[in-house]
Amino acid sequence: MNGLIANDAATTKHDTATGVCSSRDNSAPSLPPYARLPINRCNLPAVILGSLTFQQHPTALMLDGVAELHADLFHLLAATDAADERARLFREYVAAHFRLDHLEDAGFDEHSKKRAKANWMRVLRGWSFDADGREGAVLKGWVESRFGLLPRFHGEPLRDFTGPAWRRYEEMRAAGISGTNALEAQLDLLYAFCQYEYARPGVPPRLTLYRGINRIGEHEVLSSDGKRQVVLFNNLTSFTSSRERASEFGDHIVEVEVPTAKVFFHCHLLPDALKGEDEHLVIGGAYEVTMRTL
Repeated sequence: MNGLIANDAATTKHDTATGVCSSRDNSAPSLPPYARLPINRCNLPAVILGSLTFQQHPTALMLDGVAELHADLFHLLAATDAADERARLFREYVAAHFRLDHLEDAGFDEHSKKRAKANWMRVLRGWSFDADGREGAVLKGWVESRFGLLPRFHGEPLRDFTGPAWRRYEEMRAAGISGTNALEAQLDLLYAFCQYEYARPGVPPRLTLYRGINRIGEHEVLSSDGKRQVVLFNNLTSFTSSRERASEFGDHIVEVEVPTAKVFFHCHLLPDALKGEDEHLVIGGAYEVTMRTL
């Protein structure tokens, strides 16, 4: 699975001189200013939801207006205890609301339908094939817009907002969105559905997830203390719930306690949408991680 390879690799490191707090100091923001926007479209600002404090004390994240606009869907979901039935209802609702099977009803003609077919499922599959491709840029751009977390890697490190790497990311993002049928709104609803499932009784507030790497220097380390590091992950990063699977992608395993509120999608939510490897797409920010050697 391409997404589990360290595709958000970076060599930049930071220490306490940057003003970034360690895992034991929650008195200051742990998310650097260069990794976030001042505004977003959810109920918490990026500086909070991207922080270590949020990892340790998570709460629900809600995108502006999604629950209100799609109240009918959530009423339908609440009426059944069967996960497969809820998945079916979600698919049918999205198809009907966005007219995915009848694009002419949404104003598209034979000349414009091609890009309109770039729906939420195609974006997920594109990410699985190449997280640094056009669909990956769309998803990273969606996280940037909704949560205010800036991407740190897309094919190469993103450090200079005026440089060629950033322009390439922006061009791919624009090409992926252009002419589509409210694609980012479809992604809003997909995230809201994932969070609805996690909010059901008996689901813990965090998951233990893993990522195989060859060396910790492939990631942005904000602070380090023995086996525990604080890492700034890309704004959307793939993990797996299988430690064994993660071991296939590197000589070391990064173990992370991830709040369910920061899981955008996982392979069991809609089993045929993203196949294999127990993949979880996780919204980024600063995380305290534990390094495991194989």
